[in-house]
Amino acid sequence: MARVRFGVARHRKQKRILKKARGFFGAASRQYRTARQSIVRSEVFATRDRRNRKRQFRRLWITRISAACGQNGISYSRFMHGLKCAEVALDRKMISELAIRNHEAFVALVGIARGNQS
Repeated sequence: MARVRFGVARHRKQKRILKKARGFFGAASRQYRTARQSIVRSEVFATRDRRNRKRQFRRLWITRISAACGQNGISYSRFMHGLKCAEVALDRKMISELAIRNHEAFVALVGIARGNQS
């Protein structure tokens, strides 16, 4: 009888890798070794890009706030400094949502920021 190394456990492991590789192009979705290399690479990208997504959204919010500030005659930095001095506890995501969806509330924030310039 032939000697079996890892038998069922190895089949499960390979099946798990090939399942993760579904949708990959060519051999990367069919051959175990190539699929494993592709999976490692894709997981590195996924980890990196989860962090990058946070940076990109922050940049987007700052751009939106800056554009809305420009329409109201105040610079982004003076606006944020004024809000900080006034101890307004809104993050950039919420401020950008106000700038897009509720212009009157954003104008009120601009007034608060202008009143607390020091």
